[in-house]
Amino acid sequence: MNLNQITLPVCDIEKANQFYLAMGFTQIVKTDHYSRFECPNKATFSLLLTDDVFSNGAVIYFENAELEKWVASLKAKGFEFESVITEQRYLWREAVLKDPSSNKIKLYWAGGNRLNPPWRVEITD
Repeated sequence: MNLNQITLPVCDIEKANQFYLAMGFTQIVKTDHYSRFECPNKATFSLLLTDDVFSNGAVIYFENAELEKWVASLKAKGFEFESVITEQRYLWREAVLKDPSSNKIKLYWAGGNRLNPPWRVEITD
């Protein structure tokens, strides 16, 4: 099985649409309460307008082999980051920012360590 998509709550759909378009994603669905974006690898994620107060503990990760170039281009567009690109103990390099609704986003590059870290386990029945 494959993960289909993730849906993030947003409090201003237009502001969120502009944010993710500026990040470089392709918008494939747009209504007054729902949007869906496509990543270069054809994975999708969506946004759902909510009037409810929410605190989202989820983190969405976007991987890019040219992490430095991508982060620099976003900074040039005015994106504000909570952290610069940092080497993590789990062998990934990542930078952190939030979307206009405070959904946490990590831009990262893990290379082969994403699927095959040194501590990978093989669990069988």
